[in-house]
Amino acid sequence: MATDYLQMTADVSKQTAVLRKDIPDTMSGFSAMAGAACKAGALDAKTKEYIALGIAVALRCEPCIAFHAKALVKLGVTKAEYEEVLGVAVYMDGGPGLMYAAHALEAFDQFSAK
Repeated sequence: MATDYLQMTADVSKQTAVLRKDIPDTMSGFSAMAGAACKAGALDAKTKEYIALGIAVALRCEPCIAFHAKALVKLGVTKAEYEEVLGVAVYMDGGPGLMYAAHALEAFDQFSAK
């Protein structure tokens, strides 16, 4: 695959930093919501990241895939666990989900090799 997910996360982070400066209320609200949604509770952080990855695949959001792949690698997930999540995403989204699951696997491989 030709996508550099490490570079993608760096590029998107640079642009979101501009948004944090230009629209701080909106961005702090988004950050607060993300923090609250991802905080461990009845579900642990890894499970919540898996849910986010599945939704990112289904919605075909490559930057979302990249950020959630990066987070999951940091959480120490195995490739087998990651692939099972991708399998559920493909099941729920069909062929288009399979195409983005392939992108998500490449993102995992890139962040794991880093």
